[in-house]
Amino acid sequence: MRLSFSTNAFVRYSVVEAVERIAAIGYEGIELLADAPHLYAELVTPSELSKLKRVLDRTGLTVANINANTAVGYYGREFWEPLFEPSLANPDHSLRRWRIAYSKKCIDIAQLLESPCVSLTSGRPVPGVAPEQSMEFLRDSLSEVLDYAEKKSIRIGIEYEPGLLIERCEELLAPIEEMNSQYLGANLDLGHSHVLGEHPETVINTLSQKIFHIHIEDIKARKHYHLIPGTGDMDFVKLFRILDDHNYEDFVTVELYTYPDRPEAAAKQALSYLQTILAEDKK
Repeated sequence: MRLSFSTNAFVRYSVVEAVERIAAIGYEGIELLADAPHLYAELVTPSELSKLKRVLDRTGLTVANINANTAVGYYGREFWEPLFEPSLANPDHSLRRWRIAYSKKCIDIAQLLESPCVSLTSGRPVPGVAPEQSMEFLRDSLSEVLDYAEKKSIRIGIEYEPGLLIERCEELLAPIEEMNSQYLGANLDLGHSHVLGEHPETVINTLSQKIFHIHIEDIKARKHYHLIPGTGDMDFVKLFRILDDHNYEDFVTVELYTYPDRPEAAAKQALSYLQTILAEDKK
């Protein structure tokens, strides 16, 4: 199990600056935000990606995941809702086609930067559209995305979250089993799971080998607000032991987009706390 940090905390820096700062802090890996202001796939150029690849090689950071959950760049404005739209389940055909095409571009970025996976979400339920219909739209969209991902050998991890169309473990398991693709799995955010009151051992056991990548943050009083690990209610000693018991050996990414005003301090504090736990666990 290795620790990485998401650039979505460093939105007041360029993606190259974010990489350099995260590497200097001491993380082994990095998750790259495939959205504005970092790698918005509609605008990022081949030369920018080549420069980023050189910086990644120089710093020695491994890309753990391409985070394509959001599409703030689509609106050309500062961060606000609708955060996840256009989604793969959007009832508007043209908007679904946009997200499918965008997801494919993110898969291309993942291949270039040697990331094993791309994370996506289902988007939110839309008023007036039955959840069953939205799930049908999602499955149809995912089918095309997965065909493309398979050709590029990139895995797609769906992240569930409170308030989304897919917001719980069992709701994610259903399409994973139905679609039966080795390239479709979970981008498991253990903080989201904690907010929902899910039992971590049950979730990790249920998703098992379909967990492609993990997000962590701390949570207090079941409020969905990302906190620095060690400052909330989550039991990271227990979580890491469960992951060890299930032989999870991939990256665990700290996601602290809630600290854009002090991302380096947050990243350092998180790393110090989590390294102490991992060291104790090895004794």
